[in-house]
Amino acid sequence: MASVAAAQKFIEIRRELHQIPELGFQEHQTQQFLLNYLAGLPQDRIEIQTWKTGVLVKVKGTHPTKRIGYRADMDGLPIEEETSYDFRSRHPGRMHACGHDMHMAIALGVLTHFVHQPVRDDLIFIFQPAEEGPGGARPMLESEAFKAWKPDLILALHIAPEYPVGTIATRPGVLFANTSELFIDLKGKGGHAAFPHQANDMVIAAAYLATQIQSVISRNLNPLDAAVINIGKISGGNMMNIVAEKARLEGTIRTLSMEAMQKIKSRIESLVKGIETGFECSVEIDYGANYCQVYNEETLTREFMDYVRHKSDCQLVECDVAMTGEDFGYFLAEIPGFMFWLGVETPYGLHHARIEPREEAIPVAIKLLTGYLETVMS
Repeated sequence: MASVAAAQKFIEIRRELHQIPELGFQEHQTQQFLLNYLAGLPQDRIEIQTWKTGVLVKVKGTHPTKRIGYRADMDGLPIEEETSYDFRSRHPGRMHACGHDMHMAIALGVLTHFVHQPVRDDLIFIFQPAEEGPGGARPMLESEAFKAWKPDLILALHIAPEYPVGTIATRPGVLFANTSELFIDLKGKGGHAAFPHQANDMVIAAAYLATQIQSVISRNLNPLDAAVINIGKISGGNMMNIVAEKARLEGTIRTLSMEAMQKIKSRIESLVKGIETGFECSVEIDYGANYCQVYNEETLTREFMDYVRHKSDCQLVECDVAMTGEDFGYFLAEIPGFMFWLGVETPYGLHHARIEPREEAIPVAIKLLTGYLETVMS
């Protein structure tokens, strides 16, 4: 896979995938693209299962003693693309703004290598839907299809805009945070602005609640226990002269421990009860998608870091913990393994409408992963 022609092949695959982004559990076109590609490989070396809109592929080892899993996520985001590409998204309001198109292309490159260069152990390639939401990892993990080929260890990567191409960043232990969505709906009594005493204003109630929530981190958690609450959207009301009957807060919670997550949620629920009493309204909380932390198994991660440092062309960075959310954490909660950052050097961050990851990172990742996996299975 080190040849220029092979590298370009998977760059072209990335560009094709970039044009067909689909939201979680709607990745029908993406799934078919993957299946069409797999159909062109020697079928005696692979077995294929589908699960919902995902795909699982076993590359059969010559004398298997274990299974090694590699996961690539598939879904795009509800973002209108603003890149300079001539291969921009063909799906209005949808974009691969988190690098999942690159993740899939890299996985196909590694898979193709091992189809043509057999190794001892079985490799399980997991093309997982719905990473961005509502969360595909947990139900996939619980599926009969996955259980039939459950790996003994598992790994994955994620593109990193802040690192140069050729840089690999990871760390043993916690890499990404526990995360939870936060949706709060308030319902009171609407009315005319001329008669505010006859109504319960949910815009005011929502404003009070949003302000109070900001005190949870600063006044209810140990300052050494890192956590974030962000209210990113407030909506409510219909017209300037109508007292709002309904309002809604949308946000996210991120913590480095489950204890902190539970304490924050408990405190928010207490604040909500106070709002219900104080404004004579009803409030409902929905925590949406919840992702557990990405915890890299210490020994495996250090062995991988040693490989990168001493046996690859890449530069290793032992990075800090990130408040990023990733449902790969559910796999790591049951299967030892790790995740790492792949440098793609772009000024725009993940989920930005103008992100343009450098495609030279694709052959870098394929070469690194094939070399590492060959070492693990030797």
